[in-house]
Amino acid sequence: MKKLFLLFSLSIMYAGCSGTVDIVNLSAEEKLQHGIYLMEDESYEEAYNVFQAIVLQHPGSAVVDDAQYYLAKSKFEKGEYIIAAYEFSKLIRNMPASEFIPEAQFMLAECYYLLSPHYALEQKYTRSAIKEYQAFIDVFPTHGKVPEAEKKITELNEKLALKEYSNAVIYEKLEYYNAAIMYFTNVEETYHDTHFAPMALYRKIKLLLERNDNSRALSEASKFLQKFPNDSNVKEITAIKTTLENKISASK
Repeated sequence: MKKLFLLFSLSIMYAGCSGTVDIVNLSAEEKLQHGIYLMEDESYEEAYNVFQAIVLQHPGSAVVDDAQYYLAKSKFEKGEYIIAAYEFSKLIRNMPASEFIPEAQFMLAECYYLLSPHYALEQKYTRSAIKEYQAFIDVFPTHGKVPEAEKKITELNEKLALKEYSNAVIYEKLEYYNAAIMYFTNVEETYHDTHFAPMALYRKIKLLLERNDNSRALSEASKFLQKFPNDSNVKEITAIKTTLENKISASK
């Protein structure tokens, strides 16, 4: 349950005002209410300044964690996700008993999620988002937002898998086959829950066949059939496996 603020009439505060309020003599609770009013009015920078004033001027207040949370939220709403992430992290690190911790942890992950770029670019924010969503799930497994966090982890892992898979395809086209096989292997092993995993293993098998590495190709074909029995390429891989088994048996 959110903290009950001291009775404070916004209608009185704003009666006869031209849109600005002198907050110097307001209590921490009244400043908080004013900051929330500014956020609802989408005056995010002004709200940030009010919440920052509470954190700096009323460090022992019962609502200082509220102020820190909304301070971060105001930056988030303004689209300044790096600063917002820093401020949410401060709340999590410095006020671990706050009732806002679950929401702050989720919002920290959201910041990195929104910073996650196109798959072809550097993916440090993508990895940070996955890490923070997973921390949220691990610490608050019964929270109502866990399904959303799990869905976004899946989405972000698909992006990382796509990046690795695309790198493998590029190396294959350049005829750097060892590098291509390495990247395909990484996709299949690291991102085994993504739809790129069977695609990567399929192309790895085809590459091994082209290089006449029949023993490894057979091993990978067996693995493919075990791991992805419902994949659309199962019929072809089954035929490859049978052919290779016959060929290897005949050579002995």
